[in-house]
Amino acid sequence: MILENTKLATNFAISPFAKEFNFEDIRPYYDSEAREALPRLIEDPIFFKLVNYLWPEMTMNEVREKADKVFSNLDFQLQFMHKAIRTIVSNTSTGLTCSGFEHIDKNDSYLFIANHRDILLDSAILQILLVENDFSTSEITFGNNLKDKGFITEFGKINRMFTVLREGTSKELYEISRKLSAYIRHTIVDKKTSVWIAQRNGRTKDGLDATQTGLLKMLNISGPENFEKNFTQLKIVPLTISYEYEPCDVLKTKELYLSSLHTKYQKAPGEDLNSIITGITQPKGRIHMAIGKPILQELSICNASSNDNEKIKKLTALIDKQIYTDFKVWPINYIAADLLEKSYKYEGFYTAKEKEDFINYVSNSLSNVEGDKEFLRMQFLKLYANPIYSKASV
Repeated sequence: MILENTKLATNFAISPFAKEFNFEDIRPYYDSEAREALPRLIEDPIFFKLVNYLWPEMTMNEVREKADKVFSNLDFQLQFMHKAIRTIVSNTSTGLTCSGFEHIDKNDSYLFIANHRDILLDSAILQILLVENDFSTSEITFGNNLKDKGFITEFGKINRMFTVLREGTSKELYEISRKLSAYIRHTIVDKKTSVWIAQRNGRTKDGLDATQTGLLKMLNISGPENFEKNFTQLKIVPLTISYEYEPCDVLKTKELYLSSLHTKYQKAPGEDLNSIITGITQPKGRIHMAIGKPILQELSICNASSNDNEKIKKLTALIDKQIYTDFKVWPINYIAADLLEKSYKYEGFYTAKEKEDFINYVSNSLSNVEGDKEFLRMQFLKLYANPIYSKASV
């Protein structure tokens, strides 16, 4: 069931921890701004190209007619984006399943801390599943490296995305963290809106889903109370997405290979956009998203530690444990592990045909990639095998 269109309020209360900050440079559009921005968006040449791919059944006149019914960010997501993401899922996967919605309350707001495998789809798939389970959509973090000052920025802001600034001196980055932390807490506590954030800076390239302790330290900065109360207020929910075929698997393998040759990997111009397009269009097989249980009662155990660093480490371990537990492994993950180890340890989890198909997939995927072929093959296999090892560690 799709939520009814609603105008989202902009006259929310401001908690004391948020009052010292001006969020104008990072927040999404308010509903009135979304209404004003939409005519600019739909007349942009980039939007016309999106229409051809995401809404091929619609003419531009029909797009304009539908846009006349949009009065809020949520309206835009329901009128345009829900169908678009469903189209992507339909065109590039063999099925999307989900679990765990019984763990959360549609009248509450949460901080979804998610494993990160695809730039766009990880958070976009959450939005369509929230709507189809009668929840409102969440706000979404969006790195400023992915934005420009034109279409992409407006498209992000009308989709309830807020900006994560990533450049600056040490002092500037600390202030950026303080403001980001305050904004996330303000969104959950004052605006009563859930937030999606990745567990780490950037997608995992090696299949290891590990929460960065720096993320939790940043979230704790804005807390007005002690550790337990601060994170109780945020209501962390670990979120796990499992793709049968890893989005951008070849690009991730190439990046890790190049990183092994140089001290610091430098992205080429347009590389992020290429990753977004590849992630959208590449076949992904089956997809599963699991909503974890809110981490609340367990916080008292974390809080019993003597210092904040230990508390953060324990909370990080709780998030990772749930993500590892909820990760849905596919036959090709077991195949990759056996190929990597040159064993038959997991042969009961796949067929001979599935193994043959995956071996061909690996070979074809890497056939045009330049570099040390054995390193590339091993790294590609690790990308698929590592979830097996993570899950076994729980």
